[in-house]
Amino acid sequence: MEQVNGDTLAAARKVIAVHINYPSRAAQRGRTPVQPSYFLKPSSSLSLSGSTVERPAGCELLGYEGEIALVIGRAARRVSIEDAWSHVAAVTAGNDLGVYDLRWADKGSNLKSKGGDGFTPVGPGLIPADAVDPAQLRIRTWHNGQLVQDDITEDLLFPFARLVADLSQLLTLEEGDIILTGTPAGASVAKPGDVLEVEVSAGNLTTGRLVTTVEEGTTPFADFGAGPQVDDVQREEAWGSREAAGLPAAASVLTPGLKAKLESVATATLSSQLRKRGLNNVSIDGLQSTRPDRRVVGLARTLRYVPNREDLFKTHGGGFNAQKRAIDSVNEGEILVMEARGEKGTGTVGDILALRAQVRGAAAIITDGGVRDFSAVAGLEMPTYFANPHPAVLGRRHIPWDTDITIACGGATVQPGDIIVADSDGILVIPPAIAEELVEDCITQEQEESFIFEMVQQGNSVDGLYPMNPKWQARYEEWKAGTTDPAAGNPND
Repeated sequence: MEQVNGDTLAAARKVIAVHINYPSRAAQRGRTPVQPSYFLKPSSSLSLSGSTVERPAGCELLGYEGEIALVIGRAARRVSIEDAWSHVAAVTAGNDLGVYDLRWADKGSNLKSKGGDGFTPVGPGLIPADAVDPAQLRIRTWHNGQLVQDDITEDLLFPFARLVADLSQLLTLEEGDIILTGTPAGASVAKPGDVLEVEVSAGNLTTGRLVTTVEEGTTPFADFGAGPQVDDVQREEAWGSREAAGLPAAASVLTPGLKAKLESVATATLSSQLRKRGLNNVSIDGLQSTRPDRRVVGLARTLRYVPNREDLFKTHGGGFNAQKRAIDSVNEGEILVMEARGEKGTGTVGDILALRAQVRGAAAIITDGGVRDFSAVAGLEMPTYFANPHPAVLGRRHIPWDTDITIACGGATVQPGDIIVADSDGILVIPPAIAEELVEDCITQEQEESFIFEMVQQGNSVDGLYPMNPKWQARYEEWKAGTTDPAAGNPND
């Protein structure tokens, strides 16, 4: 097999990298692009297997990303998707290295953060492009001998031919140019002394392992340019999660205390207090529940379906589409709310995806459309709120289009991060900014109503009691303090 050598690197006039392309990485990042986007790395960043890479002095976060690199074999300008793969000569392993400490200075271009010498090792072997199916390649990365990335190219957001064709619309891809095609989940941070290995394989064909050793830089940055800066946001992105970065879990507006209070008050009381605040359009209406015995409280994640259009379904309906991304990224205690436009003529979720949401810890699924595999969905512990059962598949009426955006469901507007309270009485959408104040007033209201109920039970008239006039209010304060005779008569007598 031909090897990557100095001539290979010298032939690369440009190195183009794709931002997000693997569904696993999109789910990890919490954002899924509709179209591919790119950045350039200088050809001077290229290096061979066995090379060292320097973590610049003063930097903390040298990130690695195992990737499949395409080597262009013949010039491509305005080529079609069907013809694009024929312009690729070979695939090899690549490592898209970069320092997150410098993203603040050039996040748009990534030049300083990802353009350093040795920041794009490639190799060691070249697999001929005409010998492989580009949708059946495997990418693996090892960090100090531990496998940390392992994915295949079957469900890429943007297949390789599409990347080549798309780039060629605007610029000429020249012989020797290299395209880094994105990294799967599992990319993380390397420290001086660490050894990184990346391998691409297709059946019995393999590039062999691309080996890079990290060393500590000794020359500090001068004060006439942007120097390293790092914060917890960059640490989380570099390591892949707050937990991996050693950071405390992010504070949630829905604290355990607030959640417990919301679970303790009636949906009707919440609705009453929302109306007092002028919020009359915050109920998701017309749905039934697979578990009417359950009451759920959680933060909203959102998914929008648009009406089916056959050409658009071909590009958005298959693979790891928005529906699957939403299901596969819902977190513990969250509620996935789907906008199906009240369309009852097809299902919007079935047993397998509902089970996946339950396994991930979702508190509930809410859709104003139909549910397939109803008996199986109804048998899950997790409640699903839905318009009706229907046997048809999603594509009969819908295209899964976008996630974590503002949507409409059952006549109510829902935003990601809204607090959802749902039970057999109904489903309410609570703006998180007013939740604490709202639930405290609900607790007070229910306490007052308990007193009123007790007084009516004793035979008192509701006149002046419901709502309470000043005399009854005084009696209520005594009752609340435990200093009143429970059998005392009407204070108005």
